[in-house]
Amino acid sequence: MTENFTGSFTQQEPIPEEGIAGAVAIMQTGRLHRYNTAPHEVSQTALLEEEFAASVGAAYCLAVASGGYAMATALRACGVKHGDTVLTNAFTLAPVPGAIAAVGGVPIYVGVTPDLVIDLEDLAGKLDRARVLLLSHMRGHICDMDRLMALCNAAGVTVIEDCAHTMGAAWDGTPSGRWGKFGCYSTQTYKHINSGEGGLLISDDADGMARAIILSGSYMLYEKHRAAPPPETFAQIKYETPNISGRMDNLRAAILRPQLRDLATQARRWNDRYRVLETGLADTPGLRLIPRPDKEHFVASSFQFLLLDWAADAVADVLRRCAARGVELKWFGGAEPTGFTSRYDSWRYAPSPPMPQTDRVLAGIIDMRLPLTFSLDDCALIARIIRAEVSAVYQRPAAAQ
Repeated sequence: MTENFTGSFTQQEPIPEEGIAGAVAIMQTGRLHRYNTAPHEVSQTALLEEEFAASVGAAYCLAVASGGYAMATALRACGVKHGDTVLTNAFTLAPVPGAIAAVGGVPIYVGVTPDLVIDLEDLAGKLDRARVLLLSHMRGHICDMDRLMALCNAAGVTVIEDCAHTMGAAWDGTPSGRWGKFGCYSTQTYKHINSGEGGLLISDDADGMARAIILSGSYMLYEKHRAAPPPETFAQIKYETPNISGRMDNLRAAILRPQLRDLATQARRWNDRYRVLETGLADTPGLRLIPRPDKEHFVASSFQFLLLDWAADAVADVLRRCAARGVELKWFGGAEPTGFTSRYDSWRYAPSPPMPQTDRVLAGIIDMRLPLTFSLDDCALIARIIRAEVSAVYQRPAAAQ
């Protein structure tokens, strides 16, 4: 009898009861705006910032409207202006080059390795072409951060980390987001904590964070922040920094605070599911699993594998066959952007010369969401389905190119 999966790849767990109660309490006050507080009241947003900064060991934190807004704000706070070049990953999602384009910057793409991390050799050859790297830890895969920072520091390149997929993750004990000048996180529905939409920005740089707070739309209410530089830091910055409003509200902050406290537990649950899939797909002919280095402490809210050097029609057939059995896979090798998947050659507002080595990797990347609504048995079933369908197609003579 053929097994099929009947679960949803887009169904998240409910918001914790504490978060629901906190949101209701905020709505009952009517004070959703982060600066609309009663005397001696600390806003939910300011408390979230303080708690997130403490969780990663950062001096400062700013809660904003989205992860994309966090990245654009970090770029502006680093002085990126119209026409400036910015290095970034060729394998990422559209909000990353979108953030660069939003500030008038010009992306220069850096290649991806078969381990799905930024190609440090390619990066080394391009460091003289920009003064900022917007590094995407795409799909939760973290490169050798010691080597990356050594390269960037030697070249005088400022690093901003896109940690949309690595909240709670670390490299060699240092949390993701704590390596560069800024760390940018997302709290969009499919990320590690869920407020529907939202973002967080961290830094130890006082001037940079003061600029970010003014950019976010604090007006002259920056003293209501707690995880922020001292007021004197704003003395000149408040006059020369534009307001580009993108604040988080108290409603979303109230939803997020209990989720943040439970992040470590949730991370273990995600990784348990990841390991079941990994075990079930081990040694599947034609399928390459992505190695996870010992120094990488990852949080696996998604799962990737490679069908490297397969013919495009064979990859498409695997996707069709898995979908017929209820398993929804996404492909980064498609010629046209679909859903959230797109490639560097899809972003025609930020064109790039061809990157053949990167194209080879992208053509084989298969991606799958891994919501916590999946049980371990669900993950084992999904692995059996993928294994069977990959094996069936791989046996055909023309599957591999």
